[in-house]
Amino acid sequence: MGYKFYGWESATVPAINSDFKGIKNPCELYDALKNIWCRYTCAPRLREQWSEENITLGQCSITAFLVQDIFGGKVYGILRKGGNYHCYNVVGDSVFDLTSEQFGDEVLDYSENPEQFREVHFSSAEKLERYEYLKSELKKYTEKL
Repeated sequence: MGYKFYGWESATVPAINSDFKGIKNPCELYDALKNIWCRYTCAPRLREQWSEENITLGQCSITAFLVQDIFGGKVYGILRKGGNYHCYNVVGDSVFDLTSEQFGDEVLDYSENPEQFREVHFSSAEKLERYEYLKSELKKYTEKL
């Protein structure tokens, strides 16, 4: 099955822990998150635009740090208009972005972007809360598998 997120072809890195039963690679994580991403997990500034047709909108940082929890690697950010960073993952030689679909046909530059750190992103209490919620819901979802 083909995916639409950036880097899906090389998103074959193995999980570094077994905290989430049944999640062995990023594509399996994407499949699970499709059932969990929602308006609540979307960044508050984008919630009015969030829809079932664009489920990855506003999910990037919390998703990228969850990916890091499961697969390791680093989180990087593409500077966007308005000063926000769009986060994605690099694990070994694999560069992938589970939430790239939110940009439609826009081509993003995944080269030479600054590393992002959870301490900075999660200094926002609401973002930390959304991340913890996403992680908790993924745990519940995978326990049913």
